[in-house]
Formats: sequence, C-alpha cells, structure tokens
Amino acid sequence: MENLEPEKLNKLSLERLQDAKVLFEARRYDGSFYICGYAVEMGLKHKICQTLGWGEYPASRKDSEKYRSFKTHDFEVLLHLSGAEKTIKKTLFTEWSILMRWNSEMRYSSQRQTGEKAKLMIEATETLLKSL
Repeated sequence: MENLEPEKLNKLSLERLQDAKVLFEARRYDGSFYICGYAVEMGLKHKICQTLGWGEYPASRKDSEKYRSFKTHDFEVLLHLSGAEKTIKKTLFTEWSILMRWNSEMRYSSQRQTGEKAKLMIEATETLLKSL
C-alpha cells in the first residue's frame, strides 16, 4: 500500500461517507454501516497527519516496522494518536459511542444492521468528520 497524503485521506473519507449514503438509500444497511467505519478511519488518519505535521500517512512496507502502532483500524488508538481525543470524547460523546460499535471484523459477521442503526452511524460519521 502506498503512503497517503493528508488531502487524499480527507477526500477518500468523504467519498466513503457518500458511498455509505448511497448504500443506505438502496437499503443495504450492513454495507452502509460498514463503509462508515472506513470513512471514520481515514478521517482520523487525516487528523493524525495534521496534528503531527506529516505530508503523508505511513502505510508502505518500508514504514511498517517503524510506525506499527499507526497501522490499525482501531478507532480508540487512532483517536488517541490524532490529538483530538479529549475534545471528541467530551463534545461528541453520543456520536463517539455510536462509532465504537464498528470494527473491521464486522465483514465476517452474520449480525445484520437495521436501517435505524445505519442512519445513526452515517450521522455520527458525518458529525465526527466535520469536527476533525
């Protein structure tokens, strides 16, 4: 995987949010909910780049050992690394609680998401991305 520039991460996060909305409109709630997770992940990685003054997020093999803790899908870890943890958990507690229902292993789950859960996930994702 190539290293990603912050603006590309930001663009991709907004595109994934749009994908989630399209899936929601098509009543594909599982996919909508799941794709929101990647929008959040890329948004947090964008924020990490801003906070640390990085021109790109480390994702290549040559960086894999040196930046192992940054190669994660774990929202708690990414939020902590972003420098926005206190603010997000204080001002967006409800939204953050909704987002924490996501994990990358959901793609293997037979648990189905309802339209209401997918809608809440989209709204929480949108709010978080605007706040970052």
